[in-house]
Amino acid sequence: MKSKNNKNKINSIELLAPAGNLEKMETGLAYGADAIYFGIPDFSLRVRINDFDLKSLKKGIEYTHKLNKKAYITINIFAHNEHIKKLKKYIQRLKDLKPDALIVSDPGVIEIIKSEWKNAVIHLSTQANCTNVSSARFWAKQGIERVILGREVTLKEIKEIHKELPNLELEYFVHGAMCMAYSGRCFLSKLFVDRSANLGDCSQPCRWEFDVNRYHLKAERHEEELELVEERHGSYILNSKDLCLIEYLDQLVKAGITSFKIEGRAKSSYYLATIIAIYRQALDNILSKDFKKIAKKLLKELTEKLVHRGYTSGFLLGDKADQNIENSRQSSNWEYCGQIKRIEDSNKELKVYFKVHNTIKVGDKIEIIGLNYDIIKLELKEMFLSENNESISEAHGGGGAKIVYIKLNKKYLNTIFPLAVIRRYKK
Repeated sequence: MKSKNNKNKINSIELLAPAGNLEKMETGLAYGADAIYFGIPDFSLRVRINDFDLKSLKKGIEYTHKLNKKAYITINIFAHNEHIKKLKKYIQRLKDLKPDALIVSDPGVIEIIKSEWKNAVIHLSTQANCTNVSSARFWAKQGIERVILGREVTLKEIKEIHKELPNLELEYFVHGAMCMAYSGRCFLSKLFVDRSANLGDCSQPCRWEFDVNRYHLKAERHEEELELVEERHGSYILNSKDLCLIEYLDQLVKAGITSFKIEGRAKSSYYLATIIAIYRQALDNILSKDFKKIAKKLLKELTEKLVHRGYTSGFLLGDKADQNIENSRQSSNWEYCGQIKRIEDSNKELKVYFKVHNTIKVGDKIEIIGLNYDIIKLELKEMFLSENNESISEAHGGGGAKIVYIKLNKKYLNTIFPLAVIRRYKK
């Protein structure tokens, strides 16, 4: 492939970020996402830690479009009759809001969308388990413009699907939590606490502590025991490591992926800012001869600066997804402590106002994540309350979170911006 074609292909690549509320949406877009996916709890596979309603959907779509970026609405639950009854009215409302696409998993829901909004762009959700050429061809014939491939699909299979269907857009998850069930179709949460993962209300029992007694598991929050069964492929243990494919982005581009999806609608603004900024930098350097070196450096940041469950390449290379059987998660020495709200540029210095999210103290080593993942490293010398300019030695997050400000050299003006996040090194 010629260099010019390579560049054209890269220009069409999309970094797709999740959002659980407007602030997270704005954060993801500020750090370089090309598109955002989100939805209201009623029809979306995120019920909790999801603040969207029709009013904020409208704001989110308008905000995204003002930035010339794209907004995708999730309607990806496994719908029951009660949902179908409310769906037509919802689709009619969405038609007026004009999102760029709808992410759908249920054939019946797709049929209703087509009847209510003939020109709607539909992306097939990963929950539909599209894992082969025949399935992808079927959905393309139904008018689906993009298939979000099942996470079980290997690199070899992606190439085969793209070769057979070069005009079908292919999307793939590259980072985030992995469900222990096949493409997320898990029933443990419904079994244990009557919260259905397939309706967006998973209680994540795969992350709970279990007491193992010979061939039985007893969950910490459930009275009954589960029987452990071994079949010909072995026994399946819970708590998958998190997916991380930053070192394979170049191979995924060559294979035919055009949209790189980040999981995490329930995660913090800090998590999104870090992930999006790092993957943005990786994609922007994907044609570099030093891409592998850059990717390894960025992987180190992902490993050290975030709480995670360990990382796995999932099924991409034909392996099984690795399980973390040592702990529920791996901690980090770095902690989210604030997000910038505004910046005042005076003659001598910058006043940087931020909302405190966790404890921050004078003397802390902090890092401000700037554009293009440029990191401003500082030792905090002083800090002031915004309401009265009082000098303070520490501030705390939570319900009584304060707006405080620090003073920075004006040389950082082009690096920091409202919505930039701040982290501190925990001693």
